[in-house]
Amino acid sequence: MHRVIAAGLVALMGTSALLPGESARPEPEGWARVAAVFHDRAQKAGIVGSSLILVKDGAIAASAVDGYQDLDTRRVVDGETIYHWASITKTFTGIAIMQLRDRGRLSLDDSIVKYVPEFRRVHNPYGDISQVTIRHMMMHSSGLRAPTWPWGGDQPWHPFEPTEWSQLVAMLPYTQLNFAPGSKYSYSNPGVVFLGRIIEALSGDDYEIYVTKNILSPLGMHASFFDRAPYHLIAHRSHSYLRTDAGLTEARFDFDTGITVSNGGLNAPLADMARYLAFLTGASAPAGGDAVLRRASLEQMWTPQIAAADGEGATGPHAQAGLSFFIEQHGGVELIGHSGDQNGFISHLYLHRPTATGYVVSFNTDVAASKSLPSRPDTRQVDAAVRDAIIREILARK
Repeated sequence: MHRVIAAGLVALMGTSALLPGESARPEPEGWARVAAVFHDRAQKAGIVGSSLILVKDGAIAASAVDGYQDLDTRRVVDGETIYHWASITKTFTGIAIMQLRDRGRLSLDDSIVKYVPEFRRVHNPYGDISQVTIRHMMMHSSGLRAPTWPWGGDQPWHPFEPTEWSQLVAMLPYTQLNFAPGSKYSYSNPGVVFLGRIIEALSGDDYEIYVTKNILSPLGMHASFFDRAPYHLIAHRSHSYLRTDAGLTEARFDFDTGITVSNGGLNAPLADMARYLAFLTGASAPAGGDAVLRRASLEQMWTPQIAAADGEGATGPHAQAGLSFFIEQHGGVELIGHSGDQNGFISHLYLHRPTATGYVVSFNTDVAASKSLPSRPDTRQVDAAVRDAIIREILARK
């Protein structure tokens, strides 16, 4: 059961912080104003802990932290704090699929049933189920529903997510497509679980092993892991919280995403996410970016495929779904990104291609909109305020 924590115990503080391996350097012009927005909004919302990092030309340009990673012990957020990145995991899954495509193991237009024959049990009222392709899953246009597991999960003794593939297979005969594949957009978590299954079927590795060997390790993301923390890192893992008008509760700690790991199982410190940003923005990774994925393949992932819906994975009225990434427009600036939202953690990753700049932000508290305190921002509003400040102060400066 969630533990209720008195709101009066929350004492937040804001600092700038050097991450492990980060050397002191002048902050970009405008960063002080970005950091001020970050600290001010996080504290007004009552977010327990949060971190922000800016990467420019493959190097950490600036970072800031706020509050606690563990409120009970008063352990403050620092450069080694590990956050849960939730659906940002989907971008790693998409890169793994593109790796297999580039090696000739699959085509994006292959039918899902070619690799996951159990998927044939899904009912397609619009035609043959073999019409659903890998591309449809990557661009959220398969017709599948949004939630991974629509039953249970609301009791403390329930598994956090289904733990076995057989559980998903058992529900397939009771699953139907909600629209013709490729005809519209609808964010779908189950679709990414099937992509993870394809990665396992073609590689012979568990999803976690494949991604660690072929993405995390080559990029030097050695403190990143899936699901429960290894013993030597658990002290750095952030707790997570839920804030409503009823107060603050702590969510499950060190949880397991089960069979949905390809959908949202990644945990990583900011320094590792900076290495991922360096790769995405085109800077050399420890083993070279092309050793992970060719630049042309990344650019293909960032090519609009279908109009996305605001609030369904993407943000803004003009958002487009690419392949496992979103293309958004904010204040006349194009950003490539993905968000994460699970078990109290809220996060965002954004890239600005023209300036080879990117940032990630993570909050360990999901603050809901307040009826009793209408001036208190929720976490998504804080996230948006940070994004707008970075656009205004860093990306759009002449």
